[in-house]
Order: sequence, then C-alpha cells, then structure tokens
Amino acid sequence: MRNHARLMTFILLRMTDDPQLQVLIFTFLLVTYMLSVTGNLSIIFLTLVSSQLKSAIYFFLQNFSFPDISFTTVCIPRLLYSTSTGDNTITYNACATQLFFFFLGSTEFFLLSIMSYDCYVAICKPLHYVTIMSGRVCRRFVLFCWVDGLLIITPSLCLGLNLEFCDLNVIDHLPCDASPILKTSCSDTWFLEQMVIACTVMTFIMTLMCVLLSYVFITKTILKFPSAQQRKKAFSTCSSHMIVVSITYGSCIFVYIKPSAKEEVDINNGVIVFTTSITPMLNLFIYPREMKK
Repeated sequence: MRNHARLMTFILLRMTDDPQLQVLIFTFLLVTYMLSVTGNLSIIFLTLVSSQLKSAIYFFLQNFSFPDISFTTVCIPRLLYSTSTGDNTITYNACATQLFFFFLGSTEFFLLSIMSYDCYVAICKPLHYVTIMSGRVCRRFVLFCWVDGLLIITPSLCLGLNLEFCDLNVIDHLPCDASPILKTSCSDTWFLEQMVIACTVMTFIMTLMCVLLSYVFITKTILKFPSAQQRKKAFSTCSSHMIVVSITYGSCIFVYIKPSAKEEVDINNGVIVFTTSITPMLNLFIYPREMKK
C-alpha cells in the first residue's frame, strides 16, 4: 500500500543499543549542543554590539554562525530525545524541516568562499581594503549567499514534497538526509536524485575553487614579504578561516566518499554527528582568537 508522505512517519537508525553507551552519547551531545549554541550566539551578540568588531570578516562570521545554530538545533535535540526515550520515529514534517536546514548548509559554503575573498583583499590589496569591502558590498555578498542557498534548496524540496512512500520507512541515517529518504520512496526519484547530486557537486566545486584560488594568491603574496615576522602575521590572519574551511570541506568529502556498504552507514553517521555537534561548537574556540587580534 502507498501512503502519502504527509501521513508518514519514519524510523531513524539508532546510534547504539548499549544503555551505558547511550548515557555517554546523550551527555556528549548535550554538552556539545549547549556549547555550540552558546558560543555562536555569543559571536553574533559580540559582533553586533562591539564597535571594534565592525569589519567585513566579523559581519560574515555573524552570518556564518546563524546557519550553524539552526542546523545543530534541528538535529541534536531530536537525537537527544531519541537517545533518552528510545523513540526513533520522526514525522514527515519534522524530517522535511531537517532536510531544509541540512541543505541550507550550502549557504555556509558560499559564506566560506566570500570570507576567503575577504582574506585575499586584506593581504593582497590592503590599501584598497576599505573601498573594496565596504559595508554595501558586504551586505550584497551576504544577500547573494543566502539567496543562492535558498535557490539551491527550493526546487529539490518542492519536488520532494510530492513523493509517496511504501511500507518500508526505515532510514539508515541519524538525521533525515536526501539519499536515504529517496531510497524509501515508491515514486520515480531518478530526476530528483540527479538534481540533488548536480546542486551538491556544483555548490561544492564552485565554492572550493573560489577558496583555493584565493589562497593561491594569498600564499604567493605572503611568500614575497621580506621578513619572517610579516609572513607569520599574514598567515595568522587567515588561520582561523583555514581551520574552518579544512573541517567543513573535509567532513563533506568524507561523507560522499563511499566505502564498502557495511562500513558506509557507520562512517557517514559518525561524520554527521561530528558536523552537527562538534563543528558548530568549534567556532567558540577558533574565532575568538581572531577577535583578540
């Protein structure tokens, strides 16, 4: 029998059946979630109220923190509830909400590429920095990132709302994700799968190329500096951004490198837990270094 998606509930994969391990996982997720939300809210608050944090990089960081809070909030509380109660079911609407914010992560990739451009201007064109990275330009950059993120999400999500599902509604994934959901659908999902892959690959490659290109020029410029002290200071300016770029893109690459079928679920879920709980929390420890400079 076919059921319309709006009437469906899904069963998410359990992290473990070991009661002692469940307590450990619950404590870990709760602590990292509280640190993540507190840290990112603090960054947003400080960049709004501090007159010393009004440069372009902090404006971008402010917008970067918001998707982190949203993404971890739609995923981690659900995992906490599931771990504490043993209830692994999730409604279709809640699953669609997770998917929306999951794909909204594309906004973070665009923001990372814009932040790399900001580093490029700061190091390679310091005398023109204020002119190039004016408040008006920064607002347009951020608007571009959010609009592009929504444009990438909307077509796939709209098509996904019309999917129908059979009796099999078990999702081998911790949060709801496009690939395992499409596998459970009775509808023809070929076109939707190709659209999701195309949007993901296009976003990943475009933004990664922008980041790499920026850092090629940055590295070439820094190596021309006459003193080691100047080179060290220049690299230090970009260090926080390079760490976040490495973690974000590295996690994404890890998820989409397909190991054997037996290992794929465990590895992907481990990376998903890392990206939803630990990565947003790292902003609390990485970027405050930049704020103290």
